[in-house]
Amino acid sequence: MSAEAGAAPSQLYNGHNRISTQALTSLAKAAAGDALGIPPHDVRADWSDDDGLLALSLVTPIKIPALTAVLRDPARVPAFGGSIWDRAIAAKSEILARVTELSGARLSRVDIRISGAHVTERGRVR
Repeated sequence: MSAEAGAAPSQLYNGHNRISTQALTSLAKAAAGDALGIPPHDVRADWSDDDGLLALSLVTPIKIPALTAVLRDPARVPAFGGSIWDRAIAAKSEILARVTELSGARLSRVDIRISGAHVTERGRVR
């Protein structure tokens, strides 16, 4: 008989589980990169306390179509998910949901500052 088999259920779960700031930051950068179509290493993530919840601030570039391609075919903008503004707004809720789901951390908000653009010929892949 193993030691766990005779243990009371409450004894099996004693202790602490903590997710480091570094792990949360890596998760936030990956979620932002996925939501905005850029490599996670290009995202800067900072955390702050917001009345006991975590507030996430991101500084990141965003993937955009080449402007010459948009001039030739204005439908390229919707193919990328809409305007930069619309995509940043949509990314906030996507990032908040993904980080919360995967980490269990309670976030109050996600703030995004677009710092640049990654120009590409391809549309958004989902």
